[in-house]
Amino acid sequence: SDVVREAQELVELALKGMLRQAGLDPPKWHDVGPILLAEAALFPEELRPDLDKLASISKRLRKEREFAFYGDIDFIPTREYTRADADEAIADAGYVLAIVRRFIGSTA
Repeated sequence: SDVVREAQELVELALKGMLRQAGLDPPKWHDVGPILLAEAALFPEELRPDLDKLASISKRLRKEREFAFYGDIDFIPTREYTRADADEAIADAGYVLAIVRRFIGSTA
């Protein structure tokens, strides 16, 4: 659960950095994927095919955030999340970070 939560935080902050680099003030909520899609024209043409996947990862991890943090009456995070969940979160965070680094590096 800690890995899922921290992957979500990395994705959120990286995507907000990407929005900032594009000249947008990021919102105060956790899932900024819809903004990436709505503002696709601000990003280089070669990056646009990745925006759908970035938005999808952001949405999925935002949904997991609350469960990973707080659980629920019948959901104990440390018991429910598996190594496979952690591996997926790490892979998704790595993908997002690579795209964001590429974008920020190309505009710096």
